This record gives sequence, C-alpha cells and structure tokens, in this order.
Amino acid sequence: PRVLTEAGLAGAISSLAEQSPVPVEVLTPVPELPADIEAVAYFVCSEALANIAKHAGASRATISVTTGDGRVTVAIEDDGRGGADPARGTGLRGLADRVQTLGGALHVDSPAGGGTRLAAEIPLGGETL
Repeated sequence: PRVLTEAGLAGAISSLAEQSPVPVEVLTPVPELPADIEAVAYFVCSEALANIAKHAGASRATISVTTGDGRVTVAIEDDGRGGADPARGTGLRGLADRVQTLGGALHVDSPAGGGTRLAAEIPLGGETL
C-alpha cells in the first residue's frame, strides 16, 4: 500500500485508525520493522478494522504493536459482540495465511458477547514460531 511506503507502519496504522468508523486508539509507539513484516502487520490491522466496522457492533477498538522475545506482536481488540470465527469466512483465514508465510501465527479470541482480540505473532529473526 502506498501509505505504508510513504509513511511507514506507524503512519499507515494511524491512517487506518483515522479512517475507521469505529474510534481506534493506538496504544503503543509502533516500532520500525523489516518491510515484509510491516506489510503483514498493516494488512492484519486493515482487515481487523474492516471486520470490526462490518460485524462487531463495537464502540471502540485498540491496536498495539510490540516487540520482545525475538518477535513482533500485532494485537487488535474491540468491545463488540464477539463470535468471530476464522472457519466461517475468508478474511481471517487469509490473514492467518499471510502471517504463516513469515513463520508466525494468528490467534483469535472472540467469545460471544465478549469482544474480539486478534493477535498476530511474527518472528523477527526468520525462525518459525
């Protein structure tokens, strides 16, 4: 995406947050990462925010991007209705595939009535998680 190339991951996530119909707070400073990881992180945030707007009935969402233990974690949470299921649609499965191409894993925690937490964990050193 052009915004990612021009503004980096921090600017691209801020742009996604500004365009979201649901208020989004970016909780942590977004670190600079390798380009392939930034691209996957961007798409995880973009798809998650699109799903929140379409399906969650949420009043707010948060995004955090953190590094530690040789990995980056991109987490998106909302206070919506929950019930997100990667087996029911192509969006979350596609995200899982993107994350897995870098040796990472996508986790979805979405109890009915309890909001959703989507977290992508991607290794920084090329090893598989």
